[in-house]
Amino acid sequence: MHPPAPPHAAPPQPAAGHTVLVPEAPVVIAGLREALWVSADGEVAHLPTAEAARRARAAPPLLCHAKATARRLGCELFPAFDVLELFAFVRPAAFCTPTPRGLAAALGLAVPGDLFAAARSLHDATAALLGELAAGDRKRDPDAADIAAAMAHGGWSWGRFVLAALQGEAAGGQRRGLAVWNRLPSWSEQAPPAPPGQEPVSTAEARTRLAQMLGSEAEPRPQQADYASAVSQAFAPRAAAGEPNLVLAEAGTGVGKTLAYLAPASLWAEKNGGTVWISTYTRNLQHQIDGELDRLYPNRTEKAEHVVVRKGRENYVCLLNLEEAVNGLTTRPGDAVAVGLMARWTGRSRDGDMVGGDFPGWLADLAGRGRTLGLTDRRGECIYSACPHYGKCFIERGIRRARKAHIVIANHALVMVQAALGGGEEGQLPTRYVFDEGHHVFAAADNAFAAHLSGQEGQALRRWLLGAETSGRSAGRRARGLRRRVEDLLYDKSGLEEPLSAAIRAAHVLPGDGWHQRLAGGQPQGVCEAFLAAVRQQVYARADSTDNPYSLEAPLHPPLPEMTATAKDLAQALARLAEPLALFRTRLAAHLDDKAATLESEARRRIEATCRSIERRAILPLVAWQRMLGTLGAETPPEFVDWLAVERSDGRDVDVGFFRHWVDPTVPFAATVLEGAHGAVITSATLTDSSGDADADWIAAEQRTGAHHLPNPAIRARVPSPFDYAAQTRAIVVTDLQKGDMAQIAAAYRELFLAAGGGALGLFTAISRLRAVHGRIGGALEEAGLSLYAQHVDGMDVATLVDI
Repeated sequence: MHPPAPPHAAPPQPAAGHTVLVPEAPVVIAGLREALWVSADGEVAHLPTAEAARRARAAPPLLCHAKATARRLGCELFPAFDVLELFAFVRPAAFCTPTPRGLAAALGLAVPGDLFAAARSLHDATAALLGELAAGDRKRDPDAADIAAAMAHGGWSWGRFVLAALQGEAAGGQRRGLAVWNRLPSWSEQAPPAPPGQEPVSTAEARTRLAQMLGSEAEPRPQQADYASAVSQAFAPRAAAGEPNLVLAEAGTGVGKTLAYLAPASLWAEKNGGTVWISTYTRNLQHQIDGELDRLYPNRTEKAEHVVVRKGRENYVCLLNLEEAVNGLTTRPGDAVAVGLMARWTGRSRDGDMVGGDFPGWLADLAGRGRTLGLTDRRGECIYSACPHYGKCFIERGIRRARKAHIVIANHALVMVQAALGGGEEGQLPTRYVFDEGHHVFAAADNAFAAHLSGQEGQALRRWLLGAETSGRSAGRRARGLRRRVEDLLYDKSGLEEPLSAAIRAAHVLPGDGWHQRLAGGQPQGVCEAFLAAVRQQVYARADSTDNPYSLEAPLHPPLPEMTATAKDLAQALARLAEPLALFRTRLAAHLDDKAATLESEARRRIEATCRSIERRAILPLVAWQRMLGTLGAETPPEFVDWLAVERSDGRDVDVGFFRHWVDPTVPFAATVLEGAHGAVITSATLTDSSGDADADWIAAEQRTGAHHLPNPAIRARVPSPFDYAAQTRAIVVTDLQKGDMAQIAAAYRELFLAAGGGALGLFTAISRLRAVHGRIGGALEEAGLSLYAQHVDGMDVATLVDI
């Protein structure tokens, strides 16, 4: 596997005498009112979108982003030569924006300035990409022809052109080429790292490291250095257990706080052989931080050793799912193009992250027609080392790399869940944290430490315990229950079979497939569905309005008699499930001590992973549900707030449940995360309010972040923005429009966009209003030379629109 070419590198040229075969196809560039059509002979025509759609269906055209083009032409997807597909094959895991301009920039070609130049650039991009294939090193990419042949067999329009560039048919077999998991490196277990040292980072050292990261040509920004000095105090040794050095730092927009806190964090990690966890609320910031670390680690190999991005399992490609997708081509040959592109990406991806990272947001919209084939690790189904790909799993590799990395970039939810589990999958807790986007800590804790006794949660737990209960494709290896996942652990381990069998029997109390329909039809099965039916009845009886498409909520007290009656029975049923599971976990963990002298390392790790999984996915929620049910007939404990809800999507019920959240979720956050740390930084550009009372604003920030629950006061730091936004910003409030008159609203947006000259963003309160405005102003903006893109209109995901 070789890394992708640099984004702006000119593609290599094919060997002398090797002519690249390029499709003789018309080119279509879809606008909002009309389309530019360039025939294979070079004849240019401006066509109504309906006529362009008719021609496109008759002869596959060359285009960029088939899904978005079809949406603009107002038709269904049609066969086409999508240059994005070719780019994804030739340069997997490489970035480009999904436009003719983006392709040209990524390939080092002249960037088109108008529609005709854009059409010509697609021909240039096609020739460049096929030429790059032809000039490539076969030894470094030996499976390209095999994968291309498999995709061609599935109807890929680029198939014969790619194979021609590669000078031959598949060499080693189509299926072998798609089996990319066989060529991925295996991770290896290593001894746990030693505890980190306790050397502090001085303010002078933090400033020096920041200057090194910025380089000699950086503009002077004293506020950034002041901020680095302030947050370095979190990296001093703590004085007593449970008393972390906590810094609350507010940095105005433009300070450059990311590099400023990375300076002392990276220096502390290097000096002490430890790991600093940088936690964010959004994925975008995760990848921004990852990009900033290129300054510290310009070498990709060195960076991969010292920097790890960690997310939940549901973000990563699962190799077992990919294998099943490859095997499924026998009955679903039409998936070959999507599977082939995913195999190419998987073989080159840095970390297998499909939600950000090096997975282009537009890749899911290519030949898979908006499908990624369900390749991410679906909730609750990972079978750890029982999986044949366990030794090459991206998730497991990331977990192990994180243990020895200098910087781990994670998210608030993962950090909080890991701390609640005493280390989680990492097996150990960090001693130093930086919580960026700190104003979201309260909301993240509200979600992380909540308990939801709902139909979806119950069904997910039942599936995790019992596996698929119906025959068919869903009953494959990805749908095995707990017994199937641990059956090899039961051998020669007395006392495990009885509690496991009892738990499996008791799990049938949880909602099964079809519970939605049974509740709506008034025919619940079992005590759990009976309880949920009573919840649904109370919500519909007491919600303010039930004739809208939005989710419904209702207070818990006073509960209906039917709910109170079933709650006691349900609590007992859940106890009959939780008790044998806890016993099974305890006895399984006991073998780690009983067999310490003879247990192999792999078996030990397998047992530890299974015990953690049972604790997290089953025992913790079951215990929380029992507590909720136990207080249902009385007052809710003062530290919690309870309510009932029917969750809806497009007016359709999707979940029903009894929900409990902390009144102050920073209580468990402080207890599980902050108190166990030696030092932490909670930072944001908007950490405090702007009431005018500085002390009151800081007190409110301490309450929102949980700092006031700690024995020692937090260190406060505020660094103002280097920009005078008050003097440089103009706010215009428009009050003379009828908000229900879409013609007026659209005209206002049109004039504002034209006045801005591009680069403007419009936000709407409803999708219907967005579409109405888009339809009215698109043509006028296009005539002015401005491109208009819209979510829910162009068929692109948010990340792709942001990239454009």
